[in-house]
Amino acid sequence: MSLKVNLVEYTPNPEKVVAAAAKLCYSSIGVDDIMKNLNEENTNKFINMLMSYGHHSPIEHVSFTFAIEGVSRSLTHQLVRHRLASYSQQSQRYVKLTQFEYIVPPEIEKSKKAKEVFISAMEKDQQVYDELVKLLKELAFSSLEEEYIRVNKSKSGEIDEKNLSHLLSKAEKKAIEDARYVFPNACETKIIVTMNARELMHFFGERCCNRAQWEIRAMANEMLMEVKKVSPVLFKYSGPDCVRGICPEGSMTCGKILEVRELYLNKQI
Repeated sequence: MSLKVNLVEYTPNPEKVVAAAAKLCYSSIGVDDIMKNLNEENTNKFINMLMSYGHHSPIEHVSFTFAIEGVSRSLTHQLVRHRLASYSQQSQRYVKLTQFEYIVPPEIEKSKKAKEVFISAMEKDQQVYDELVKLLKELAFSSLEEEYIRVNKSKSGEIDEKNLSHLLSKAEKKAIEDARYVFPNACETKIIVTMNARELMHFFGERCCNRAQWEIRAMANEMLMEVKKVSPVLFKYSGPDCVRGICPEGSMTCGKILEVRELYLNKQI
């Protein structure tokens, strides 16, 4: 399954909101008058000045929400380390994966033999998961059935159709809760992510870098292209930290700072 990043919601007129928030700090007039006096030209000019001063607190007032699919659990383990954000991820505890999708790393994709081994492992994981779900469901149902009969003091041992369906559903949920432990980091997942603009800029600085892991870097670049469509001035200089200054990686630099700046500043990303 291929990467899919959609900007599903964002603060309306994000640059105007940021400009108004910043101007309010130094203005004797109210917000209504500030907003009324802001047009596209003076908003863009003020945003550029604001960013050059490094006055970043006003940009926290706007947020962006992304729907992301076709990424691995390995990626989301990295993503949620960015704590100033909100996440809602597809649950393996409540969603039974009858045929799980998985992400194939590019280096494995290049090798026919490596890919065969990898896919074989994925297929085996699905088989083991299915087997565990079946076994654990039977065990869970047996326990739930005994409890139901005991509580309801059923002498016949029979369970009506409605309660039977409920117990089977409950047993399956209990089964997949433990069976999911066999799934690999490659397992595809879906996640909704919301970040304010300041945290997004920090995220881009870390994850658009050439030294970031390939999958999260590809996702970060897609996210950056999405926000540039709706807020091009605010994210004008976003990207790896070296776009705006020296490379922070020291001796571990990729050594391609000029290429990176060309890529991000010329709006290719």
